[in-house]
Amino acid sequence: MLIVLGIFFAVAPAVVWMMIARTRPVGFAIGGMLVAGASLLIGVQQGWIDAPRPDAHLLFTVFASLLVACGVRLEGRHENPPSPKWISLRNGATGFLGMQFALTLVVGLLYALMLSEGSDAPPSKALPSLPPGITMVNEGTSCGSGGCWRAATVTSQDGLSRPEIIRELGLQQGSCHSSGWLLDWRDVCVGVTKNTGENVTINASWRY
Repeated sequence: MLIVLGIFFAVAPAVVWMMIARTRPVGFAIGGMLVAGASLLIGVQQGWIDAPRPDAHLLFTVFASLLVACGVRLEGRHENPPSPKWISLRNGATGFLGMQFALTLVVGLLYALMLSEGSDAPPSKALPSLPPGITMVNEGTSCGSGGCWRAATVTSQDGLSRPEIIRELGLQQGSCHSSGWLLDWRDVCVGVTKNTGENVTINASWRY
């Protein structure tokens, strides 16, 4: 169900534009850009493109609304005065896109407020990819007074020592990077827990 709603959200602006476009050159140009934007958003929704989903939805909504507005303005310069029927369709399209933008903004703000509570751990993709010969023993999440974090224990199948495993992972020093663009202002920090033995425990946590 969520997949269907996501696809509808992505293609709706293109469908709206098809209903109100009046000229072929502008119609195809704006329509093509809307379809391209929808394809990129669906790629983010399905996980084919690595990008923060809330930010991608907000940016797409702004992008689609501006494209439709530009298309209407361009067509107004090269086409006869619009008919009452077209004006009614345009008003309906404006209302729909405005509602979509408002809904996206509200959901985005709620998402941002939820992030401030610190009740979630970073996703699995926050952990570094494992090079050949290093496998994961276990992975889990924990929460404490400082927030939630994700931890994974890895080991070497080739008999590498703990320092060698850390060097292969590129985690001699911890590092932080941004988690999102607009709505998610947190940094995700990845490092190694100081433990004993040959296994290495990697942890990923939020920094506010």
